Amino acid sequence: MNINNLRDIVGNDWVITKRDQMESYLVDETAPAVRPKPAENVIVVKPANSQEISAILKLANKDKSPVFIRGGGTGLCAGAMPIIDSTVLSMERLDKVIEVDKDNLMVVVEAGVTLEKMLKAVEDAGLFFPPHPGDEGAQVGGLVACNAGGARAVKYGVIRNYVKGLEVILPNGEIVNLGGKLLKNNQGLDLLQLIIHSEGILGVISKVIFRLYPKVSSSGTMIITYDNRHNAMESVPMILRSGVMPLAIEYMDRTVIETSAEYLGMQWPATQGIAYLMVILTGANDDEVYLQAEQVSNICTECKSTDILIAERKDEQSAILKMRSEIYSAMKDKTADILDVTVPPNSVGVIMDRVDDIARYFDTTIPMYGHAGDGNFHPHLMNDLRDKGKVREVKREIYKEAIKLGGVITGEHGIGVIRISELDLCLETKPWELMRGIKNVFDPNNILNPGVAIL
Repeated sequence: MNINNLRDIVGNDWVITKRDQMESYLVDETAPAVRPKPAENVIVVKPANSQEISAILKLANKDKSPVFIRGGGTGLCAGAMPIIDSTVLSMERLDKVIEVDKDNLMVVVEAGVTLEKMLKAVEDAGLFFPPHPGDEGAQVGGLVACNAGGARAVKYGVIRNYVKGLEVILPNGEIVNLGGKLLKNNQGLDLLQLIIHSEGILGVISKVIFRLYPKVSSSGTMIITYDNRHNAMESVPMILRSGVMPLAIEYMDRTVIETSAEYLGMQWPATQGIAYLMVILTGANDDEVYLQAEQVSNICTECKSTDILIAERKDEQSAILKMRSEIYSAMKDKTADILDVTVPPNSVGVIMDRVDDIARYFDTTIPMYGHAGDGNFHPHLMNDLRDKGKVREVKREIYKEAIKLGGVITGEHGIGVIRISELDLCLETKPWELMRGIKNVFDPNNILNPGVAIL
């Protein structure tokens, strides 16, 4: 695109052309071993509002010039990286919490607002936003575009379940509003849901309306230790069948959580066992949480747990969640790739066993953790596989096993750029044909995030 035209739209200070000033905009958190190389000729532009985004896209569409949408840069599949000569559209200046509507239990935010900033505004208003996808530096537009999941999905679902309205700028520059502060809406096809998890290939999300809930009155975080991973995984369906619906049920190998604790300079409270469940419980009062904790304890004892700890104070619970949330950050330097395969929840133990078999075959170690309650887990492929040139081979073997169990190759990270080459494993071709048709309707000139999400 013409640089002078971009400067006319956003002002001189908000167009970056010097490489040394844009390095942080060219990459995301994708593991370096599988991260693609960013293009050489890139412009970074920072619009302040929807009208400026519209003008930029009109210009790009006219010139058939590629645009990559940049949020907080927390993605793990290179979905926001400019892999060809292009313009990077940074959303950072759209950072306003427009309204916390207590009467309708809604929050209205611009797409560049970080999760941390939105959560603070919501909590200050005495309300609760249930999902917690992990990195609070992520921007909400990116959370919607990737349909982020996270630890709390077992009880409350993923981001999709909370998006009630969107403002979207289409590739031709048109600004459209979908949904609103509504709990029911059967007016035509649900285009709102189509934009959610579109990974930026259909339009630029500029504003989001999320549904909120009353603040949780009481909570407790349990750590249950086991000498055997099978016993830990046997506990999960029994907990869910008991009628207790935890906010989160997380599984962690001992090595990964202790690595995270050491990285943060913190102390993991459990000393026994080699496998852990982290169970977060919520209720209307302390008695309700204690009753749930007693039920969970009985189940886990029956499944041969070796120790059960419960954190009641907020600071203790926050520390435990922090250690769980920072596992990838702690292991990133040793990681060649992080996967997020998803299988039916009762098959998590099975797929973990098969990953162990694959690790033995390739003479490696594959640490694992994940969201045990919803079937989404994260094997880490370590740098020794990179050194052996075996990362892709091992990854494909794991994907094949997940698909055999009725699973998918990604449950929350998305396809981005680095998973596209594995889509041949997904044997049904008609859905991908339909997706390409939808992309062509929205973006016939293929300017938005080309090479991302679909072939």
